[in-house]
Amino acid sequence: MKLIIVRHGETEENKAHILQGHLPGKLSQLGIEQAKKVALRLKEEPVEVIYSSDLARAVDTAKEIHKFHPGVDLIFTEKLREKNMGSYTSLNYKEVDWDNPPKDMETRESMRIRVKSLIDEVYSKYQNKTVVFVGHGGINKAIIALVKGEGVDYDLVNSGNTAVTIFEIYEDNKHKIHCLNCTKHL
Repeated sequence: MKLIIVRHGETEENKAHILQGHLPGKLSQLGIEQAKKVALRLKEEPVEVIYSSDLARAVDTAKEIHKFHPGVDLIFTEKLREKNMGSYTSLNYKEVDWDNPPKDMETRESMRIRVKSLIDEVYSKYQNKTVVFVGHGGINKAIIALVKGEGVDYDLVNSGNTAVTIFEIYEDNKHKIHCLNCTKHL
């Protein structure tokens, strides 16, 4: 299965350095332009289905991609939601103590379990097809770490808005990486 992972476009909250977590988020004008550019980049891909986080910032990005693939299903799922930031939700990045996260913040292990179940489900339905996941920085890191076989203590570089990662997923776990957090379309 060819898996194309896309991060949503820039949001007003990204610009203000707000931890969004499960907040819907609103694409900025730049974010809307980014979503349109990533949609153009993926225009020629033989997409079978698009899965998106059900949070507005990802939904709006996925809808731009879907415009070039109107005949495919666009499925919104909580499994692609960003990490639940708990009581850090809506705070500025600089206002939080990352060394002592709140107990109500979602763990990396929980995110890993969430995306593993989605990948397994999607792979069973769309083996040998092209699938798009539209998500968020944190959840996309969890997907990338899982596919690369890295543990929950992964430390990946943050992806830019509308960054694209493309994998070939194989049952024997000998996955191939075509590109990682690429933003050449911008």
